[in-house]
Amino acid sequence: MDKFTDEDFKNGQVLLFDKPLEWTSFQLVNKVRWLIRQNYGIKKIKVGHAGTLDPLATGLLIICTGKFTKRIQELQGLEKEYTGTFTFGGTTPSYDLETEIDQTFSTEHLSEEILENAIPQFLGEIEQYPPVFSALKKDGKRLYEYARKGEEVKIDPRKVSISSFSLTRINIPQVDFKVRCSKGTYIRSLAHDFGKAVDSGAHLSALRRTKIGDYDVDKANTLESFIATLPEGIS
Repeated sequence: MDKFTDEDFKNGQVLLFDKPLEWTSFQLVNKVRWLIRQNYGIKKIKVGHAGTLDPLATGLLIICTGKFTKRIQELQGLEKEYTGTFTFGGTTPSYDLETEIDQTFSTEHLSEEILENAIPQFLGEIEQYPPVFSALKKDGKRLYEYARKGEEVKIDPRKVSISSFSLTRINIPQVDFKVRCSKGTYIRSLAHDFGKAVDSGAHLSALRRTKIGDYDVDKANTLESFIATLPEGIS
């Protein structure tokens, strides 16, 4: 990674990061902002990310600085690519491992043929219900705020687009996948809906964002490699 000056960050940079597991996107943005301010003596600088990743997901997070924060909306609209794992035989309220399994299902009937035959219904433009454990707002509150209090809330479906969806490893009850999709697609909801489609239950047990448009996680920095480029070595 190239060395930067304070003016580089003020004028604007698009930084690619490989978000660590269990970090929130907000935590990584805050850390990067703090590192830039401390190492370059900048009192105030805009830093933001172009698309949230859940704490239990890893992979590509685009962080913009300075004048390039104006590009965030444009970057958020780019197609995303994810890889990960669905685990069949159980559902969770959050559709991933944030919450405990609440219902169990048989997986004995599942086969490669059944799983592959279910894929076409998830391609193209589809309607998807966001998870109740999500940061979407309803009447001024985040959906997860209602969910954590056990309050029921009506969620409307949203139209999303999935341009490609394939299963890369089948070892029931676990199935690995790769998907390319539009902004606003919830891979947790895809896991939940896919389980229903094959008369079982499923939840998302691993997720990694590999691409945003032409930006690739293979060219992303770890927090450690970014720190190594900073002049003062403040970490």
